[in-house]
Amino acid sequence: MGAGGKGACDGCITRTPYATLVAVIMCWAGVGVFCGTMYRGVNLTLRLLQDVFKLDKGLQWVEPTQLAFVILGASMAALALMILVTAILATGATRVEVYKSSVGRVGGRIASACFIFITYILLLAWLVVLLCCIVMTTFYTLSWGVCSTDEIGWDNGVIDFYPLHFMFPEGTQKVNMLVEGQAEIKMFCKDYVQRAEVMFILSTVSCMLVVLSLVHFLMALSANYAHIRGQDKFTDLQDLHMMDITSETVNLTERDNNRYATQEYAM
Repeated sequence: MGAGGKGACDGCITRTPYATLVAVIMCWAGVGVFCGTMYRGVNLTLRLLQDVFKLDKGLQWVEPTQLAFVILGASMAALALMILVTAILATGATRVEVYKSSVGRVGGRIASACFIFITYILLLAWLVVLLCCIVMTTFYTLSWGVCSTDEIGWDNGVIDFYPLHFMFPEGTQKVNMLVEGQAEIKMFCKDYVQRAEVMFILSTVSCMLVVLSLVHFLMALSANYAHIRGQDKFTDLQDLHMMDITSETVNLTERDNNRYATQEYAM
């Protein structure tokens, strides 16, 4: 009973795709943090534009972009699970059992190639998302640096964003590019910038984690593709070995029959 349990445990260990499993854990952790922090950060940015800068027009793209980021994160979690299943099928003794036939091996190679292509496209998409996160994090870090200067007083301080007027929608009034007074400065710095900076820093770190997991997936999928392809040669070699054993058995049997026939003729 103990030996059987030990053998089953050893079998599970040899059938586990550790590289892909580590990538899945990294991907799920990164996607979970990214979806939460990005959703919160975009909401804070939208409220900042509406409450501080009094912008109501030209912001229709914010919510669809926010939804696209969430969908991208959810699709990544599902893709990671599918890649884990294919990795289990291509690891250890499971590969030998699943890819015995040539049709199964061709199907496994096609599936691995498709996942490699999809992962590569998603890697490019997440690099774009990472660039957006870096830009937003840089903007909020600089804004918090402006809020932390001694020149900005909470009573009579003024933050002038008119030099950055090209970043505002066309038709924005100059007075709306000024953050002045205790209430507006507190709203801008404490309520929005400080909180949004933390959210975008976390989203940037989690996005980098997702990018690293995608690189892990590409390496693991390439290795699995090579293993499945090499299974053809292994199967051919095994079949050739079995044919040699069968041929030797047949030849030995024929020699034995001839010997017996000769002995009977001599008698």
